[in-house]
Formats: sequence, C-alpha cells, structure tokens
Amino acid sequence: FIFILFLGNSLVSLTFHLFNLHGLIEHFQLDTMKLRRFLVMVQEDYHSQNPYHNAVHAADVTQAMHCYLKEPKLSKSLTPWDVLLSLIAAATHDLDHPGVNQPFLIKTNHYLATLYKNTSVLENHHWRSAVGLLRESGLFAHMSLENRQLMESQIGDLILATDISQQNEYLSMFRSHLDRGDLCLENPNHRHFILQMALKCADICNPCRTWELSKQWSEKVTEEFFHQGDIEKKYHLGVSPLCDRQTETIANIQIGFMTYLVEPLFGEWARFSNTRLSQTMLGHLGLNKASWKGVQREQSGSADDVDPTFEEMDSDILPQEPRLS
Repeated sequence: FIFILFLGNSLVSLTFHLFNLHGLIEHFQLDTMKLRRFLVMVQEDYHSQNPYHNAVHAADVTQAMHCYLKEPKLSKSLTPWDVLLSLIAAATHDLDHPGVNQPFLIKTNHYLATLYKNTSVLENHHWRSAVGLLRESGLFAHMSLENRQLMESQIGDLILATDISQQNEYLSMFRSHLDRGDLCLENPNHRHFILQMALKCADICNPCRTWELSKQWSEKVTEEFFHQGDIEKKYHLGVSPLCDRQTETIANIQIGFMTYLVEPLFGEWARFSNTRLSQTMLGHLGLNKASWKGVQREQSGSADDVDPTFEEMDSDILPQEPRLS
C-alpha cells in the first residue's frame, strides 16, 4: 500500500483495489466502469497544489481506514454496507479542500461559510461534493431511492465526524461508552459510531506511522498552514493560530497536536481494540513525539514549549492521559 500511495493514480488504484478486496463490486453488483469513473472524478476533485489536503492524503486515510476495518473486534460485526460507506467516506472526506481552514473562510466571507452558516463548513462541503459525484456517476442508480438517500446521509455522518472542532464531543462519548462497557456492535447505531471514530483515527493517524513517513506528512501539513498564514499577512487578515512561519515551528506544532489530539484519541481506540496494530501505532506515536522533542531541544534549548493552541481547543477532555486496557 505504501508504494501505491506515491503513484500519481494513488486514490483510484487503491480504492478500486479495496472495493474488489472486500467483495463490494460483486455484492452490490457495481458496474466497474462507473466505479472507476467515480473514483477518477473524486481524485480529480482534490487539489493537487495543496501540500497536504490532496488525493494522496485521501488515499492515505483510505488505507488506514481499511486497516481499522480489518481489526478483529470490528471486522466480525461489519456488514458489506458498513464497509462500503466507510471506504467512500474515507476517499471523499476532504474532497475539493481549498487548502485553508474554516476560520479563514469565515473571516474572508467565503460563500461556503455563508452556505453552511459557519458550522463544519469544510466537512459539509466535502460531503455535499461527494454526494454530487455519486449522483453524477450513476454508480448506485440501480439501488432504490430510499437506499441511495440513506447512503448519502450516513456518508455525511462519517465525514462530519472528522471536524476537529468536534473532537471533544466525540472523544467524550467514546470514553463514556468504554467506561460503561456498553458498546454492542450488533447494534447498527453503535457500529456506525465506531466507524465515525475509526475515520477520525484514520484522518489524523500520520503521527502513528514510522518516523520517515510521519515526518514527511508533518512537513506537508505545516507547509499548508504557513501558506495560509502568508496569504493572511499579505491581505492584513490577522494570522490564524499555527499559521505564522515566523513564530511557529514544525516541532512545536506536532508536539501540541500529538499531546492534545492524537494521544487521547488513539489511547481510547486502543482501549476499544487492544491489538498488535493499536500497540504498534501507540509505539510509533511515542517515538515520533520523542523525536520532535529532540528537534525542539536543538532549536530552543527546551523540551517544555508546547503550542497552547491545541490545549485551548479542547482543554477539558483532550489533555488526559490515554488509558489502555
């Protein structure tokens, strides 16, 4: 899979392969030409000029989602419908991403911010863009209208869960379920919630990969942040948090990101699915954080400077230490 990710046709090749691997083409009687056309349209709707939010990121997230779907605790309960929704949502979760964040769209009075009333602006756009391509491709035209509408709605639920500003809410709910031990994967609603959590994990799993890969992704996302900051400076808009290349460093951003967002999420995921994969991801996460702290020490002479932006984002739930069982 890692090899596939660095090819120009990564998203199309990978997602088509996964549809075939999971038996979705046969189960849902999909026209392979329509499927390939849909995937090509999806890939082309990502902005290749974005350093991070591009089709390669979408392929990376889709590959991670596949790995989580194969985890024993989840795989034995999943239906073909669950897998279908999960792979489509993963492949389209950042569709037509403009390379800037929601606050930028709001303060520039972008039409998308107005359309979605300043709420989950990007995620709503990704979802609606995905629905548009699904309809245009006719991939599921042979299904009933009721099933197509259900599919569109549930794909939306998955994509909207990736809104990082809602992290506190989802993590708190996940933690409460795990504390009570009341998750029942035979329950479609519980299963759908776990798929939301799986997609959230897949979306921010880069720090859980090997240092060589994780470092590259870190550099790409920071490049995108700094590009937004440059635009904001140019037009005197006020530079958004994490976007000022004069005051921020990759190391500080990554340490804050890992501490307040990634560690709590993957700690709870490991409570849910305590497998070799989960422990490997936590191991990489710890090593990568230590590596960034080493970089930070070289740059500032201190390992205690953590970007406060992430702490302010979700100070109630996120800073807690992950608990493993």
